[in-house]
Amino acid sequence: MSDAATPREVVLVRWGEIFLKGDNRGFFERALVDNVRRSVAAIPGVTIQRMHGRLVVRAGEGGARPVTRALERVFGIVSVSPARVVPRELDAISAAAIEVARIEAAKHVQPTFKVESRRSDKRFPMNSMEVSRDVGAAVIGALALPVDVHHPRFTVGVEIGYEDAFVFAEVLPGPGGLPTGVTGRVELLLSGGIDSPVAGWMLLKRGCSLGATYFHSFPYTGEKTQDKVERLGRQLAAWQLQPMRLSVVPFTDVQKQLRDASGDGRLAVVLYRRMMMRIAERIAYRAGAKALATGEALAQVASQTLENLSVIGASTRMTILRPCLGHDKHETITLARRIGSYETSIEPYDDCCSLFVPEHPETKAKLAVVESMESRLNIPAMVEDCFARTTNVTCEPR
Repeated sequence: MSDAATPREVVLVRWGEIFLKGDNRGFFERALVDNVRRSVAAIPGVTIQRMHGRLVVRAGEGGARPVTRALERVFGIVSVSPARVVPRELDAISAAAIEVARIEAAKHVQPTFKVESRRSDKRFPMNSMEVSRDVGAAVIGALALPVDVHHPRFTVGVEIGYEDAFVFAEVLPGPGGLPTGVTGRVELLLSGGIDSPVAGWMLLKRGCSLGATYFHSFPYTGEKTQDKVERLGRQLAAWQLQPMRLSVVPFTDVQKQLRDASGDGRLAVVLYRRMMMRIAERIAYRAGAKALATGEALAQVASQTLENLSVIGASTRMTILRPCLGHDKHETITLARRIGSYETSIEPYDDCCSLFVPEHPETKAKLAVVESMESRLNIPAMVEDCFARTTNVTCEPR
């Protein structure tokens, strides 16, 4: 590649877990490339090139920073590096390393450095250790910087590909995981709280794509609550890199019938949750989803005891994923802050599951008792009625 054809900056993209996928690795890599392409589609002049074990994203006129910011939300990426692309010649590599080291040294009071090299093309006449040694010597000769191979203030990276070499200092973390979309579709029960958006994000990280279902109990839960859930949906869509369908289920009449069937109300939340699972399952089948997902955490509230979770799960034949099950609240809040949903989630809102609930709800529900209560109602008709009146909102990436 000639200098005239070489952009000023590129971004090296690295992945991790995909390397373990054996015969399916090509499928995962193609999905990652597609997701990277979506993430940078709005940035003018960007092109993407696959090379051995890496993607090279060639930045446009805006440079590497807009690209690295866009790639922060691409699952499957473990790290990225803004880099200089140079010919595969030791002099050119050393000259770029000196300039990179000069910039990095200015950031530190007592700068020390080391060089780490990697050869994708083993035909290159020098091995990685030899490249690091000679490039390091060039940096010392030009800048008189001390070497510290164990605890350097900064590291100059050199990667030698089949056509070009790349020199960089920054290694910025990516979100890791698997490319979104490779493991199938999941239907998320999305409320306005902290936990369910985090659960959705964790499933995106494991390669799922999401649709979401929200249960709206107007007038007890107002339009502001639905607006809040839609904003959370847009935040998840930004991590998904494409729009997310949010199904809004009118739930007020069903809740009242379930409340009346529950007698003293101790089992009301269990009845609500079982009905939610049935309706969400109906929506999930229509969407081609393979599982349901919730933000439930074991023993966090009364409905989330082992006994109650078992009774709730018995209402559906579809697998229920609970990625937050082992989290304490602090762990979930930490993730919510990281993914950008926390500030939205803590806005005041009314949760439909908190309606018509006694002070001391049941913590050890028995399936036979719950089914006896439900037998007084036409459950299939209630599910179909809610399903028929469900409306869909498209949550565009925010």
